[in-house]
Amino acid sequence: MTEKKFTIDVVSDVVCPWCFVGRKRLESALALNPDLDVTVNWRPFQLDPTLPKQGKDRNRYMTEKFGSSDRIFEVHQQLIELGKEEGIEFDFEAIEIAPNTLDAHRLIRWASQAGPDIQDRIVGILFSYYFEQGKNIGDHQVLIEAAEEAGMDSAIVASLLPTDADSVGVRQEIDTANQIGVRGVPCFILDQKYAVMGAQSADALADAIRQTADGFEPRPT
Repeated sequence: MTEKKFTIDVVSDVVCPWCFVGRKRLESALALNPDLDVTVNWRPFQLDPTLPKQGKDRNRYMTEKFGSSDRIFEVHQQLIELGKEEGIEFDFEAIEIAPNTLDAHRLIRWASQAGPDIQDRIVGILFSYYFEQGKNIGDHQVLIEAAEEAGMDSAIVASLLPTDADSVGVRQEIDTANQIGVRGVPCFILDQKYAVMGAQSADALADAIRQTADGFEPRPT
């Protein structure tokens, strides 16, 4: 039986913990639809484009955002428990810097041209670096390390990062996401037809993928 081709565009930011959860659930959802030949494209979004290029102390940033250490602890504990269910070992205490993610998104963009599955691989590496290992994914040396681990040409990445290469293109993609109504991430755009918002369960996401592939509008979840 010939596999049916299907495209999923995931609008995401690599400092979004729900996007990390969403990536894991997408993997499970795809395993539930083995007859589909799915191409996953990762599209940029910035939860906070106003962060300085060098980033900001994360504790201070989170306190400004949530207002109290109790609230931050509550949010983190919820995510830690959810993460365990998906095989993610969130280590929020290890994260020192809240980075600007523009350069990380440039790297993800370049990875899409580096070979099959390289883009998805680099996204997974960046999520793990930040949320499980506390690495500063706004730092160029860390991004070069990620590129090498993913199988990219790290020398080319090292030469491009100090330039503005693809900065405009990434910002334009983010603008496009805003224009089509993406206000939160992850957002899964199924076969350029329907959008599924948020880190839905694997079953719900698999069902939406199947309905879209079969020509039906996905049921809201």
